[in-house]
This record gives sequence, structure tokens and C-alpha cells, in this order.
Amino acid sequence: MNLLRKTISLMTVATFLAGVSTVAMVQNSAMAQDATPAPAADAAKPAAPQDPKKVLATIGGNDITVADVDQISADLDPQFARLPDDQRRLAALAAIIDIKSLAAKAEAEKLDQTPEFKARVAFLKDRALHNDYFKQQVVDKITDADVRARYDKEMAAMPPQNEVRARHILVKTKEEAEAIIKQLDGGASFEDVAKEKSTDGSAAQGGDLGYFGAGQMVPEFEKAANELEIGKYTKVPVQTQFGFHVIKLEDKRVQQPPAFEQVKEQVKSILIRERYMELVKKDRGDLKVTFKDPETEKAIKAATEGQQ
Repeated sequence: MNLLRKTISLMTVATFLAGVSTVAMVQNSAMAQDATPAPAADAAKPAAPQDPKKVLATIGGNDITVADVDQISADLDPQFARLPDDQRRLAALAAIIDIKSLAAKAEAEKLDQTPEFKARVAFLKDRALHNDYFKQQVVDKITDADVRARYDKEMAAMPPQNEVRARHILVKTKEEAEAIIKQLDGGASFEDVAKEKSTDGSAAQGGDLGYFGAGQMVPEFEKAANELEIGKYTKVPVQTQFGFHVIKLEDKRVQQPPAFEQVKEQVKSILIRERYMELVKKDRGDLKVTFKDPETEKAIKAATEGQQ
């Protein structure tokens, strides 16, 4: 229980230290999966469902229900979502009590009557409406079929890319490389010589670098590897910034595109961004905007064009 109290306390403080926009959370969730391991408590048996209308507390004369806490917790620190339901509700309720206690004091001191506060509330309202509309009109309408169709379109438009698999032996001097080539000419095994003499980390694998495509190796190395026939090695040392290489080509093939599941979230994020920009572009036309400063107008227009 002490751990839970500490967690609640830390999360309550974190609520005020980290303001997270709903739009940012939606976009980030589409671009990447959270790799942070879940707390051990997550492995516990899920709590039994609670009646959304159940009153958990009465604060300042107002009942706070399970539904209220669940809705509010979504707008608090994102770490709340990692807790089991019962602990999440307790942590969120503790935060709500703290928020309302200070809010009551602030209201008593009429901080809510200042022009700055009213402007901030107006902006927060606009942002919340923007986020909900964006989610409803864009995020929620993108289906798996939409994502798959966009993936197929991108793959069809992608020109075939070749990749090669090569081994190499890396040494410090040209003389060493020339001596190695003579060994190979004499019938020595490329893999054995690589294990014995290469200074590269791939030496333990017999110099095997696996498959690589255009731009993944330094230009001199890439050019030499692509000019070889399968099974052949360079007869002249190849110099790069790392030293002198003797390169052997193992295979050539057409590079396989990434699997759908591997890039699904990235493709979805592209769709989200594109549809968001389409939505904003259309709706901006319904909003009258005038600029008092020509330089500001010019900069805004340039930034808008750059987004499209």
C-alpha cells in the first residue's frame, strides 16, 4: 500500500509537470509502439468491471463517478494508463482531489476572473474541440483496409532495389591486403583468413556482412562490391576511411520490401497526417483570417505551403 501511495503522489505531481496534448498522443501512438516494459502489477488479474455510475467520492458537493474518473484520467499523465484499472482510478481520483482543492482556493481569490485566465480557458476549449474533432473525423475513420491499400500503393510505386551480400577482410595497410590476396589466390579459405586477420567486428563470422543495399556502405566499398561477380573477390585492395579491404561477393538479389506488419503503424501515421492536412486546408477556407503584419502573413503562408 505504501508503494501505491508513493505512485499516486508521484503521478499527481507529474500531472502538473507534463502537459500532454491529445493530438500529440494520438500522433505518437500511430508512429511508434511503446517499448517500455509494463509494471509487474499489470500481470495481476484484471479488476472486475465497475458500474460507470458508481460514486467514488463527493468533492465540494459534487459526486465523482467511475465514469468521471475514467474520462478525466485519460487527460492526466499518460503513465496512469499503465496501471491496473483499480489502481489507475485511485491515482486519478487522488489527482482530481488535489486539483479541485487548489482550484477552489484559486477561485476564491478570483484568479478565474483575470483576462489571462479567461484567454487560457478559451484556448483550452478550442484545443479540446480541435482534438476531439480531429479524432472523430480523421483517426477513427482510418480502417485497416485503408492502411493496407496505402501500403500496397507505396510498394507498387517503389522501384526495384538490388542488394548484395558480401564478406570482407579489413586491415590497416595496403601491403597487408596485398599479402592476403596472394593467400586467397593460393587457395586459402576467405572465411578462415577473415577470422584470423581481419580487424573488423565481422571477423568472427568470417567477414560476413550480410545483405546491404544502396547507401548502406561507404561509396568505395559499395562500388567495389557491386562490380564483382558472385563468388569472386577483389584483386586489388579497396581503400576506405576505415583501412584496406579485400571484398568477396556472396550473392545478389532484388531487395525485399518491408512486410506490412513491420511498417503498418508508420503507414497509418502518414495517412493521419495527410488527412489532417486535407481537413485543415478545407476548413481554413471557412475561417476568416486577417493579418496586420505583412511579414507575419508571409511567414505563415510559407509555413503552410511547406506542410502541404
